[in-house]
Amino acid sequence: MSAPKNTLKSRLAKGETTFGCWLGMADPYAAEIAATAGFDWLLIDGEHAPNDTRSVLAQLQALAGYDVSPVVRLVDDDTARIKQALDLGAQTLLVPMVESAEQARRILSATRYPPEGVRGVGSALARASQFAAIPDYLKTADDEICLILQVENRAGLEALDDILSVEGIDGIFIGPSDLAADMGHRGNPGHPDVKAAVLDALRRIRRAGLSAGVLSTDDQMISECRDAGANFVGVAIDVTLFAKALRDRASAFRRA
Repeated sequence: MSAPKNTLKSRLAKGETTFGCWLGMADPYAAEIAATAGFDWLLIDGEHAPNDTRSVLAQLQALAGYDVSPVVRLVDDDTARIKQALDLGAQTLLVPMVESAEQARRILSATRYPPEGVRGVGSALARASQFAAIPDYLKTADDEICLILQVENRAGLEALDDILSVEGIDGIFIGPSDLAADMGHRGNPGHPDVKAAVLDALRRIRRAGLSAGVLSTDDQMISECRDAGANFVGVAIDVTLFAKALRDRASAFRRA
């Protein structure tokens, strides 16, 4: 018995375009509701949402019974946090603010068991191995880990070709909002200079044979990113959808 098949990794490797939603509610009940929507993947956000180890675990458990792939975005590139997320059962990770090939190699190493990496061999304690119920987990886990690195500033873009050369990475995600801020256009990810940089990066990523990711709620931008090759495409954020729906509903009755 092997590690669970990572269908998202397989689909991305084939070049399929997948669509997902950011989960920022930090709540398993909300995550389970999102699981019924029909997205290909749902991203549990540990960087900007108030998630901790327990809430990430609860959301992974809530999503487990649905036909959707969970993705975990970590708060940073800390090796211990990466290893802990994998032991919780996360198989697809998004790691923010990557700026060099050296950093990319260090992150990759944290996702692989020795001798290829430095992931701690504690699978008997871990949900990932179904608490040692998967006898071949240690031998097969590495092959099912999908690692996507987030490039979101000028330093990362300048190092993009070097990062793309790191063998074992599955994809690169371009963060338009942080990139816009770093380029002097804070709050305006649609600025022409930012858009040009994003689209150019997506094309370079796909030419290198990796999956290209992006997040936008603007349909025109999403279309342009898809044309540029993006195939790990975030198209919604649960918090903003929820807030807008509530405000629109309240506003309609206040006007009445």
